[in-house]
Amino acid sequence: MQGKVVLVTGAAQSQGQGHAIAMAEAGADVIAVDICRQLDIVPYPMGTPDGLAETARRVEALGRRVHTAQVDVRDRTELTRAVDAGVERLGRLDVAVANASICTVQPHDRVTDEVWQTTIDVNLTGVWNTCSAAIGHLTDTRGNIVIIGSTGSTVGLPFYTPYVAAKHALTGLCRSLALELADRSIRVNMINPTGVDTPQGHSKVLPALLASRPDLGPIFMNSLPVDRIDPADVTNALLYLASDDARYVTGVQLPVDAGSTIR
Repeated sequence: MQGKVVLVTGAAQSQGQGHAIAMAEAGADVIAVDICRQLDIVPYPMGTPDGLAETARRVEALGRRVHTAQVDVRDRTELTRAVDAGVERLGRLDVAVANASICTVQPHDRVTDEVWQTTIDVNLTGVWNTCSAAIGHLTDTRGNIVIIGSTGSTVGLPFYTPYVAAKHALTGLCRSLALELADRSIRVNMINPTGVDTPQGHSKVLPALLASRPDLGPIFMNSLPVDRIDPADVTNALLYLASDDARYVTGVQLPVDAGSTIR
């Protein structure tokens, strides 16, 4: 990634922060964006201005440049403005990492209009907005897009209905953009992890829901003997897909799921 510039959404904490720092370690400058405020429907702590500042500090400590913006991926105009400003400052854009995501857990009959719409808006429209803001710049560098999906992009997950609906849709988005952008040598790929050891990956209500429906418990089991993977496992896959080592890899959904989707 030496000399390249990478956009990472949801960069104030967890996977997004790790992705940004790893890209800097590999030699990239970073455009780091995050909403930096709590959404009412989200039951775990989201990124903060201090978290985004910490991402910037750690990138700069590695000798790389960073441009940060507090922006909501649901706002296409503001996100495009932030990406354009980052490119103007850092000179180019080579990789867009559509990482920002939220998750709620509840039975289908407790999915409110707000839960449904907010989840779709962040997890699907937010990814589309990220791609849209990046594509013009990626055309100049023959860059690539990496979308962070989920096992929920491949299989159904009970009690995650809005989340799974959005993550399934990302598969179609990835494949369609990969086809349409191939003539510009822009690659588009996805990473589909199993549960990750982050605040989003630890639901406080899922155990009780599964206790009432023990028949559904095996759906959440991995084949390999781990409950969750580390954020670094997702980052390692990202570093491959974003790099020139994957120059002929496009339109794929790379599972990093400890074998959960082959069960």
